[in-house]
Amino acid sequence: MATTQLDEQGLLIGGAWREAGSKRAFDQVDPYTGEAAGSAAAATREDARAAADSAAEAFGEWSTTAPGRRRELLQKATALLGQRAEEIAGIVTRETGGTFGWGMFNVSFAAGMLSEAAAQTYAVTSEVIPSDVPGLTAMGVRQPAGVVLGIAPWNAPVILGTRAVAQPLAFGNTVVLKASDVCPRTHGEIIRALDDAGLPAGAVNLITHEADDAAAMVDELIAHPAVRRINFTGSTRVGRLIAENAARHLKRVLLELGGKAPLVVLADADLDEATAAAKFGAFMHQGQICMSTERIVVDESVAGAFTARLGERASALKIGDPRDPETQIGPMVNQAAVDRVAGLVDDAVANGAEVVTGGEADGPVFPPTVLSGVTSGMRIYSEESFGPVVGIIRVDGPDEAVRVANDTEYGLAAAVFGGHVPTALGLARRIESGICHVNGATVHDEAQMPFGGVKASGFGRFGGKAGLEEFTELRWITVQTGSRQYPI
Repeated sequence: MATTQLDEQGLLIGGAWREAGSKRAFDQVDPYTGEAAGSAAAATREDARAAADSAAEAFGEWSTTAPGRRRELLQKATALLGQRAEEIAGIVTRETGGTFGWGMFNVSFAAGMLSEAAAQTYAVTSEVIPSDVPGLTAMGVRQPAGVVLGIAPWNAPVILGTRAVAQPLAFGNTVVLKASDVCPRTHGEIIRALDDAGLPAGAVNLITHEADDAAAMVDELIAHPAVRRINFTGSTRVGRLIAENAARHLKRVLLELGGKAPLVVLADADLDEATAAAKFGAFMHQGQICMSTERIVVDESVAGAFTARLGERASALKIGDPRDPETQIGPMVNQAAVDRVAGLVDDAVANGAEVVTGGEADGPVFPPTVLSGVTSGMRIYSEESFGPVVGIIRVDGPDEAVRVANDTEYGLAAAVFGGHVPTALGLARRIESGICHVNGATVHDEAQMPFGGVKASGFGRFGGKAGLEEFTELRWITVQTGSRQYPI
């Protein structure tokens, strides 16, 4: 029977929607209007343990469900997400301040991601490996790992919440999604679609919690003996804590963390194309994307022309109510985010940077901001802003461009623009990042691609064949036929 979406988001444990064991709930506030945006159950450690128990109990059935049946159910969930797109997009706007268009894009991309996962249900295969022992058949056998804990953030909530569970489910694992305390109802919609599609009770579980209880939820779930894999998308600071926690239990974790993506503009780059990519990469969703363009490393010979173009295009973006279909830049997620970006801009200006456009908050909205003359002595040079501000750094030639691009603890996404593709590709290979696009924006993702970073941006990869490595166990199994001779 289909579940009903309420303003209060419940927990899903063992196939039943329920309130928290404590009976407590917590409220959400619309970042733009300050009005109520619903509430969610405030889970306890006991609730988290029950969710993992439920997933463990369901593993036997789901892991042995025929791949064609798993595919069918995931495809049903894909269709439900599409049918509910406008409803979900509205919740995204109310909880996170993302524009309605951003919410619709999130649902569309997430549906495609779930569909791609459904197509991979037959990817859990085995291979025969030649053995030197007469009569021995040796196989490398991939099997579902067990219970997978997905920890998803608020910034691209439908996409990243779906990514946390889609491939694990496709490969026969059961899952617990620990929702973000910022967008529990949005994450709840993902699980609702999977539940309504008919997945067995306990195959998918949802935990929502108050912000102060996040560490307790994570600690309880990682420690649970049935949890065999953890995936986390979020800040590097929290990612380190999760990795340390998982290491104590010898559990494998996939981390997709912060970024400080450089976009390199070479002397022979098409400036119109580079400017378009920079505008999109820096300001889409108010710069609250892990791949957002945070630094533009531009050759001195074209820096003036590029800066003028970007400033003009950035200042033309429409700012305002995220519910207005014409709005391109909406509010930031909360006042703390606004204050953080304002502090970075103020520090840059105090140390000699020039504000080309933007620079001052308007209530919950921070306008697209371009800073020129950024140097290594400014906080904006090295700190992730996670906001609609980008710094322009002038360099003298390709070698200095690579040095500056790599002068960061992060290494998620990057881009290089240049007219001579072999040269640009050569530079891309020298940049320390998990992802690099030649003549394309830093913000780009496709469900079938290996997505992840290096250095402080994490390790492991979501997507495609890489996901199979992350969310299955590889076993060596042999069958001996005939008599075998042993040395004793």
